[in-house]
Amino acid sequence: MNDWILQLIADGGYWGIAFLMALENIFPPIPSEVIMGVGGIAVAQGRMEVVPLMIFGTVGSTLGNYAWYLFGRWLGFERLKPFVARYGRVLTLDWPAMQRLVGFFRRHGQWVVFVMRFSPAMRTMISLPAGLAAMGHVRFLVFTFAGAAIWNALLVWAGWHLGQHYEKIAAFTGPAALGLTILLVGAYVWRVISWKPREENPPSRSGGGGPPA
Repeated sequence: MNDWILQLIADGGYWGIAFLMALENIFPPIPSEVIMGVGGIAVAQGRMEVVPLMIFGTVGSTLGNYAWYLFGRWLGFERLKPFVARYGRVLTLDWPAMQRLVGFFRRHGQWVVFVMRFSPAMRTMISLPAGLAAMGHVRFLVFTFAGAAIWNALLVWAGWHLGQHYEKIAAFTGPAALGLTILLVGAYVWRVISWKPREENPPSRSGGGGPPA
């Protein structure tokens, strides 16, 4: 995969960077660490400039996340009620918890979106619940762009600092991403084992089934 990424960057330049970063946020197996790290190497070699690299890379990241956000907006959290009722054990969520989660996202979700931009395991999928919670478009885009800009700046700096030895980027980011993923998977497995639903069919106080304000 890395050879394909390198070839697309070589052929497409900044537009290739933007395309790959958008794709990375729709199909997470494509590593942003390699994409922006290679961009940083190109800066060190004088083949790219920092400012356009950051603009194209960050816009690409934001657009990729926006696709998941729009899907969540289209889906709407109310459509998930039968799914939650059937697969609550797998999701470790019952409907009251889902309502609270959506309510939290509507109040504070922008900070969750911002912080999760630095999590290799969650930076893409966090856009889906933001859309399900109908977070404002502008608020989502601003905080996504800000978080992506900081993350991309770190990767560009790493690529620039490491020069031509871009493989060394994986030596730093790879183990950290793997460790975080193992930690998250372990926490999820424990939650599935220990989780119990609070209510089978909770009554709705408002009659509408919406999340708390």
